[in-house]
Amino acid sequence: MAFYLPVAEDRFESTAYTRGPWDPATQHAGPPAALLGRAVEAAARPEMRVARLTFDIARPVPIAALEVTVSIVRQGRSVMVVEAAIAPYMRCTALLIRTAERAAPTVSAGAPPRLSGAEVRPFFAVPHEVGYHTAMEVRFAAGSFREPGPATAWMRMRVPLVEGEQPGPLTRVLVAADSGNGISNVLDFHEYLFVNADLTVHLARYPAGEWVCLQAVTSVDQAGVGLADTALYDERSQIGRAAQSLFVSRRRP
Repeated sequence: MAFYLPVAEDRFESTAYTRGPWDPATQHAGPPAALLGRAVEAAARPEMRVARLTFDIARPVPIAALEVTVSIVRQGRSVMVVEAAIAPYMRCTALLIRTAERAAPTVSAGAPPRLSGAEVRPFFAVPHEVGYHTAMEVRFAAGSFREPGPATAWMRMRVPLVEGEQPGPLTRVLVAADSGNGISNVLDFHEYLFVNADLTVHLARYPAGEWVCLQAVTSVDQAGVGLADTALYDERSQIGRAAQSLFVSRRRP
């Protein structure tokens, strides 16, 4: 099984593994973000690499058949911009930069948290057994889903994004990156909604290996606006950063 079953070149059937924690009929934003990233990569020239993706989430993505569209907005010698969308739910604008062998010396941003010793800790109490939380393996180096405050979690996919395909490095990052506000939540999950309306991911490089680490912190203003700020790592060093703008409100009784 996978997050999505291919129906046609640009059409996919969503499976229960995409289910998010907020509503049993809608998806966690990680899988559709990765599906859009997959489309961006397919449209890019071979020497181009994704450096930044911004996802605008207009409304929750349903667990249903999805159609992905992609277009090239700007194509230069060194930079190109690609847009991909799952209308009317989510749209992605991606900036890609041309790469070259030994174009610059490697400068690492920082050492990663330790994967060894990271622990499996319980997910939020949700009424469904199968969902994103069962499709991903999560090990915490600090904090937990149920412990408010900053957290550090290592994540890897238990199932592929699209049935019959081996996940690539960009897919592994994007499936995980939307979880920053979940692992570093600062409010009671049963009393408050803290849903992200967007996701921006900057990448200096793609991850090596299956594991991606999120080191996240969330802040919330009393007006109901929040920010989840997440450093992204693989087992070698920091690879990038993700940010999510949060809509925060009390749950209805």
